[in-house]
Amino acid sequence: MGDPAPPAMSSQRPYLLRALYEWIADNGMTPHVLVDARMPGVRVPAHAVKDGRIVLNIAERAVAKLELGNDAIRFTARFAGVSQAVMVPLDAVIAIYSRETGQGMAMPDEPRPAASQSSEPEVVEQADDVPSPGDAPDAPDTPPEPPKRGGHLRIVK
Repeated sequence: MGDPAPPAMSSQRPYLLRALYEWIADNGMTPHVLVDARMPGVRVPAHAVKDGRIVLNIAERAVAKLELGNDAIRFTARFAGVSQAVMVPLDAVIAIYSRETGQGMAMPDEPRPAASQSSEPEVVEQADDVPSPGDAPDAPDTPPEPPKRGGHLRIVK
């Protein structure tokens, strides 16, 4: 007789995300996450989304009430001078990396239930779409420049 199937394990994403966040912060760097803003349940300011993606600065000094939960990243941050609640389901996190060095990790793909792919993402609209200079460090107008040397993270489109 064959061995019974091993029990299903929970997602490794929240554990990897928390570990990499801690590693980046412990090294005095600024943790950023690259997010697929088109995924269901993503709540981010619409004006900060570029090509369906957004880079979020999740450093302690940039956000309030940061929660790196088992299902989502939640926090509040200022975008163009307006405090907004942000929620990113972990399935929408593409990568976490250091802004300064580019070192980090692309999140591994995990099978998703068909039901989670059917709904539309929730994008928070904002009246003031013009960011003030220096006011939105969490949502740069342009993607961060790749590091000149030493970077290990590469986004493949």
